[in-house]
Amino acid sequence: MEETFETYGAAVDYINATPKFTTKNSMEDTARFWAQLGYPAKNSKNLHIAGTNGKGSVCAYLCSVLRKAGISCGMFTSPHLVSMRERFVINGEMVSEEDFLYAFRVVMGEVKRLATSYHPTFFELLFFMAMTLFEKYGVEYVVLETGLGGRLDATNVVEEKKLCVITSIGYDHMEYLGETLAQIAGEKAGIMRAGVPVVYPERQEDVTRVMEEYAKKTGAETVPVGKAAIKEINIGHKTIDFSLHLHYYDYIGFTVSTSALYQVENASLAATALALLGDCRITASALQKGIGEMVWEGRMEEILPSVYLDGAHNVDGIYAFLETVKRHSCTGRRILLYSTVRDKQYARVAGLLAQAGLFDEICLVPLQGERALPLAHLTECFRQYTRFDIKAYERLDTALSELLTQKHDGDKVYIVGSLYLAGEVKALLRRFDND
Repeated sequence: MEETFETYGAAVDYINATPKFTTKNSMEDTARFWAQLGYPAKNSKNLHIAGTNGKGSVCAYLCSVLRKAGISCGMFTSPHLVSMRERFVINGEMVSEEDFLYAFRVVMGEVKRLATSYHPTFFELLFFMAMTLFEKYGVEYVVLETGLGGRLDATNVVEEKKLCVITSIGYDHMEYLGETLAQIAGEKAGIMRAGVPVVYPERQEDVTRVMEEYAKKTGAETVPVGKAAIKEINIGHKTIDFSLHLHYYDYIGFTVSTSALYQVENASLAATALALLGDCRITASALQKGIGEMVWEGRMEEILPSVYLDGAHNVDGIYAFLETVKRHSCTGRRILLYSTVRDKQYARVAGLLAQAGLFDEICLVPLQGERALPLAHLTECFRQYTRFDIKAYERLDTALSELLTQKHDGDKVYIVGSLYLAGEVKALLRRFDND
């Protein structure tokens, strides 16, 4: 702990090493250090987002609208795809290396001053850095995405909240959050606060019941977004139009700049939440423009013509991904490139993808890092479910260059799986561009 951390790279290396020497802290420990830091950004208005799928997209929609309304905002999300700085966005811009290093030094300075055994975990360290930066720039709104769960998430040390959003609930991280949707929903619902509106999709009975019960217990105000609130969905080639019922506007028209059907719900949750703020600067026009202009990387993103990148990494995410693929017209072949980490439901996902009847070719590749699933194991999973040949590549760069050079007019390539895969693909494409 005697390092002076002269460079951004040194700070990143230290943060990446923290999981090796820290364990999960109690919420009491996290809250004590939060107080030690002086509750940075305590004058900002906090919008807190939890859920299984769609959290990052909802955060991005919220910030996009706030910017269109001329309101300053800071956004903290995870994971990052290429650069750790992606996790900190202030007024639509990723923070600089200098600001990243500044925030890191502030937080580590307090760790040293404590002179106790406490040390922030990887995620806590980044969260504290984010709030330090939001304090520095005096943002009016802070948009916080939970890392894992909600009730025991480091971001939940923030007590004062303007509103909460809980996105769709699915099976993920069950070893921490519970085996049933109701148990998982209960953990996510832990971000609720008395008198604070909580917006969530009303489409799973057991989840809705948990939300209502938790809200009643905490005194939160529930604002469910049901299917009837969203209508007239019209899917185009690169956009989707829909109408949304908002409390103050009745039905108004929106367009999302994506072909991913699941973004309609995420955009609707964000718009509903923002309308509840009652801020006169957030007009119908700001809502429409902010929603329409938001582009979130790695979510059915067209990274090259007819080449799509999607970070669907659990069963519900794969269902949503396949729903969008079905709606994509394709005159040639559909080719899938998939990878995942070993702590996901990869066997069930393999069955869904292989038996979807949508892909003419399935290609697999291992990820880098300690959580990588061995290629042989992944390949065996897929071969159980399909008769046609599975292509297994040892290296992502080989797979990607081969797929792109052999792609014909009319073909569509879908790269799907872990967001780590999305990050590796992004980094590779940048390298290809520079070669």
